[in-house]
Amino acid sequence: MKKEYVSLIVPCYNVAKTLQAFIDSVLQQTYPYIQIVAVNDGSTDQTEAIWKSNTDAFREKNILFTYVSQENAGLGAAINTGLKHIAGEYLCWADPDDFFMPESFERRVSALSAHPDCGVVTSDANYYRADDLTHAISKASDGMCHSLEPMQFEYLLKEQSIFCTGCHMVRMSAFDDVNPEHDIYPARRGQNWQMLLPIYYKYPRYFLSEPLYGYIIYPQSMSRGDATLEQHLIRLNEHETIVLETLKRMRMDNSVREKYLHDIRVYFSKKRFHASVDFQDKKQMAYQYDVLCQLHANTDDIQKRYMRNRNIFCKTIGKIEDLLKQ
Repeated sequence: MKKEYVSLIVPCYNVAKTLQAFIDSVLQQTYPYIQIVAVNDGSTDQTEAIWKSNTDAFREKNILFTYVSQENAGLGAAINTGLKHIAGEYLCWADPDDFFMPESFERRVSALSAHPDCGVVTSDANYYRADDLTHAISKASDGMCHSLEPMQFEYLLKEQSIFCTGCHMVRMSAFDDVNPEHDIYPARRGQNWQMLLPIYYKYPRYFLSEPLYGYIIYPQSMSRGDATLEQHLIRLNEHETIVLETLKRMRMDNSVREKYLHDIRVYFSKKRFHASVDFQDKKQMAYQYDVLCQLHANTDDIQKRYMRNRNIFCKTIGKIEDLLKQ
């Protein structure tokens, strides 16, 4: 077997409770040529101690291990730090509260070797509850109707492509081609759009339907949904900024870029409008509707929902005012 290394970047922030299980899943890989680049993003727990306690195990498995510690700067910045240290022919990145299936790296390397035109291979993933890692509750591909399509760029733009972090392996020659600076937009929360959009724009993706990654849903993540409209809008704004900034950095014709920038602004403005209606915030709904009008995106369905809910809000306010007068 030719020595082609898989470089795995692992951004870490206070993950001591789950880190050893993740490391064990890497140690159990059937693929023999692995480099781990662990980036400790300002952890205050035992994250560093756990990494360093595994150095002998890495050595026994001939795993190249690089450990970097930095002040807390967020996921995007941690990926950028990791990119400075990679040495492999293939690149993965993963969250240290999930795990890889034993044949994950081997199957992905084989797929990229068999499909030299592809810049990335994406596998499916099983979703598990933290208290039961034997029975998957769903898959990353559930609801994704275009997984077998090789060109995934526009699907990913509209969140219709598998997004789960540890599902992807990128061919480094392709990554070097689209991102020679090895630098992504340093968002505090998020790195997948920045890593994948430039690759998807130029290169086909190969899809492995077998689940080669385990995504664990913890109780805190299940209850972490956006409780308020403000929280939801903050998250949407963060996502929009990541996509816009990534598009601005990509190599493409300016007219094409402007079209995609406009489409993304419309896409997230519609999401903010619908969220405002769902949270029954009349003021925010009116504001987001005005934004869509300015973008020339107040389509028939948007207009109908706006008018219908504006009338409902007005009637509700009228009833409340009548009750207060009694």
